[in-house]
This record gives sequence, C-alpha cells and structure tokens, in this order.
Amino acid sequence: MLSRKGYAGTRLSDIADQAQLQAPAIYYYFGSREELIEEVMWTGAQRVREHVTKVLDELPDDTTPMDRICAAVEAHLHLELELSDFATAVIRNSGQMPEHLRTRQLAEEAAYGKVWRNLFQDLHEDGQLRPDLDPRTAQLLVMGALNWAAEWWNPRRDTYETVVRTAQSLVRHGLSSRSQLVEEAGETPATAARRRRSSR
Repeated sequence: MLSRKGYAGTRLSDIADQAQLQAPAIYYYFGSREELIEEVMWTGAQRVREHVTKVLDELPDDTTPMDRICAAVEAHLHLELELSDFATAVIRNSGQMPEHLRTRQLAEEAAYGKVWRNLFQDLHEDGQLRPDLDPRTAQLLVMGALNWAAEWWNPRRDTYETVVRTAQSLVRHGLSSRSQLVEEAGETPATAARRRRSSR
C-alpha cells in the first residue's frame, strides 16, 4: 500500500482493507498511522541490508571485488523488484517522510551504505577500479541507479533478468580499469596492445 500510494496518500482505512481488518483494530498493534508507517520503513531498510549482506557472506572467499559488487547488484535488484514491497516502500517514500519518523530507517541506511562503501573500497585497493573514478561518488551513483529501477521497471516490457544483466554489465565495464577488463578477456596488456596495433 505504502509503495503504491506514498506516505501522504496512505490511509489507515486503506491498510485495514488490505489486511481485511476493521480500521480501529490496527490500533491494537500500532499507536498511530505514523507509528505503523515508521515500522514499515524501518523493516524495509533492514531487509535490504540483511538480504544483500547474506548473499555477500555466502560467496567463496576468493571472489574478486568486482564479482562481489555484481553479486550485490543482483541481490539488491532481486529484493527491490521481486521479493519485497517493503523495500520498494522505502525507496519510494524516503524523501516524503518527516525527519522524526526516520531515525531507525536512517540508521539502517547508514549501515547499508557502509556495506557498499567497503565493496568499492576493496575494488579500489585491489586496483580494479578505474583510476579516474572517485570510489565514493561511483558508489553513490550506482546505488542511486539501482534504487531508481523501482520507479521505471515494467515487467511487461523488460524481464527482471534483463535488468540485472544490464546493470551488472554497466557496473563491470563502467568501473573496471582497462587492465582488469583485458585480464578478464584472457589477454595480457602486452598482447592486447599488439592486437590493437595489428588491427589498424
């Protein structure tokens, strides 16, 4: 409900209808509309962080920093687009929420941001990030693009798999240093240079 109608448009009567309850019954669980919405926003932020962290924790120890970022991209989009209306509610309503209702949500978002900062820092320290890119700026741009998918994605037009594959390709080829891309293609930098010269 919150992901569709937004903070301003969501009424307790709407929520009660969705839950097949009488509106006054909601007050048995929550003291106010604001308390309920705050719980939804916090739960959504928590679920995003926990889901992506779980996926990363299950990767093999020798997974490269870039492959870890691509795994995080897929995990984030999977939860956002297919698994959780809570996650979509957070993404669509963060800017509408009064500040006093965002304390727990902001703490979760800060913890999630740290997960991504560490991913990009590892990429930078491993020499896989393009030297002309700032890790923090690149991280924020990637996260912004992933979050925005909730606004424009239409499953009747693009499959979820297409969105994930495109996002991972943009991240990998947009962030990777030239030497890293060459290495992934199975060439040494010297071999790649000779191939480029011979093709002229």
